[in-house]
Amino acid sequence: MKDSHGVVIVFNADIPSHLKEIEMWYSCFVQQQFLQDTQCLLIAHHKPGSGSDKGNPALVPPLNKLKLVHSNLEDDPEEIRVEFIKYLRSIINSVSESRDREEMSIIT
Repeated sequence: MKDSHGVVIVFNADIPSHLKEIEMWYSCFVQQQFLQDTQCLLIAHHKPGSGSDKGNPALVPPLNKLKLVHSNLEDDPEEIRVEFIKYLRSIINSVSESRDREEMSIIT
């Protein structure tokens, strides 16, 4: 967890108890590490054939402010790949900007 720049939390959207568990994971991996919400990605996974819709699960604050992506690798594997690449790009940009600021503070 130390020096992490981002967190991806994957949970089974078909199991209601997982909603409570992701609160704990968020607290441990995001809040206690002082990461921004933009550095966190929630992936609500739906097992193939579960018949679940892609409606948003009832997430409590501050989880409801996080980027939420639904995944079903059988129905639409490309969607999750595209969203994950977008997330990685945002993390890379954030790290790069942070490094640039640090270098400028050393120079000035």
